[in-house]
Amino acid sequence: MLSVATQYPSFVLPIPRENAQTEGPKSEGVQPAEFFFMQWGFHGAPPRPDSNDIFGLSKASSNPHTSTILFTPLQEYKLRGTFATPHLVITHYPDLADTHGLVLLRGEITPATSEQDTTGDGRYLLSQEDAQLLALGVQKFYLWTEGHEERMELLKRFHIHPEEFQWEDMLKHSGINT
Repeated sequence: MLSVATQYPSFVLPIPRENAQTEGPKSEGVQPAEFFFMQWGFHGAPPRPDSNDIFGLSKASSNPHTSTILFTPLQEYKLRGTFATPHLVITHYPDLADTHGLVLLRGEITPATSEQDTTGDGRYLLSQEDAQLLALGVQKFYLWTEGHEERMELLKRFHIHPEEFQWEDMLKHSGINT
């Protein structure tokens, strides 16, 4: 997944919205969706401290790099750019990947202020269900296994030929309108 993410560090993922206001007539069989812009970030492992000399240079760590994914509503990203508030931050901690075949994942949903309440409960910008859907979307498009050629092509097209990218194809392969 990390090799794909370094090659294609941004993408859009849809979240279904039942009661969304849409422009024009509603199409049968097409569920409204909100798109989230996702960005990968990669961070070096912290250096290993040397217990003998606290002011000396630290030794390089053998731990792999951590990665972070920021999820921001596409409309907010278009409006505010890099100043947009991410609604979800997922961090992968691969410290145990080599020894145990395990990568720890931590998801943090951004708390809402009173005027930002989008979940209806007044506490967070995104519901837990939506956060899970975004995490599953990352797996759908960034874990390339057999049978995922069309999703792989969609991800490549988003970066290499953005003028050919069709959001309708994205909805089809994300599983929202099935």
